[in-house]
Amino acid sequence: MLARFWSGLLGVERTNDPYGGVSLLSGNDAGYRLGFRPTRAPKTAQNRAHFDLTSSSPEDQRRTVAGALDLGARHADVGQGPDASHVVLADPEGNEFCVLEPGNGFLAGCGLLGALACDGTQAVGRFWSRALGWPLVWDQDEETAIQSPDGGTKITWGGPPLMPDAGKDLRFDLMADDDLEAEVERLLSLGAERVAADESGESGGPGEAKWCWPIPTATCSACWHAGDRQREAGPRRSAGPRPSVVPVASAHRSPANQSFCGAPAASAPQLEP
Repeated sequence: MLARFWSGLLGVERTNDPYGGVSLLSGNDAGYRLGFRPTRAPKTAQNRAHFDLTSSSPEDQRRTVAGALDLGARHADVGQGPDASHVVLADPEGNEFCVLEPGNGFLAGCGLLGALACDGTQAVGRFWSRALGWPLVWDQDEETAIQSPDGGTKITWGGPPLMPDAGKDLRFDLMADDDLEAEVERLLSLGAERVAADESGESGGPGEAKWCWPIPTATCSACWHAGDRQREAGPRRSAGPRPSVVPVASAHRSPANQSFCGAPAASAPQLEP
């Protein structure tokens, strides 16, 4: 259901997923894939990560909203207020996302899927910039944002105050290109911590689909299991899709206690450049 919804809304192609789910090609220069895989993890609160879709004009924003509603989305209230210029929606399984008003300079040139907006501290944004090899494109007032050197979708962290941790709502899976243990040691040297697999929220099996977003990088690829306001100049805090989980080799935490996992290349998706 989710793969059909997001494929239709973003206008991107579907492809095979090695974990038995469905993947969508990114459709932009960042080169990631969106993966939809079964999980037992329920959605228990507002997601701490969500997609921001861009608009080129008021008519374009209305078209995107109407298209999403036709595909099964609904309007959602995350406290944005009646005068908000962006529109908050939820996909058919309740994952929040925003359709931004035209003229958002920060996401200009990023494509329809302008940003994955996350709840997290400045330390988290700096950690993932180094981990993925994606430069910081915003680092101000506790807010951070990174973007692939090839452009495309940005990842933003809105800084404090942070939302409560609902559990299992955001995780990254990293696939080492070659030496898994060397990649693990590199991430630990950047400030990550080892955690027990069950503490990372690892799960799988039948149930509603969740999000996964693999990202190609210089040394590894990241996979999010995913799932209202932003200043025009910089990143925004708002609504979004939540993550799911795949079996992985070892579990770790970033500097802000957000879980991610390292997987050997044989058990993680190979990504197109």
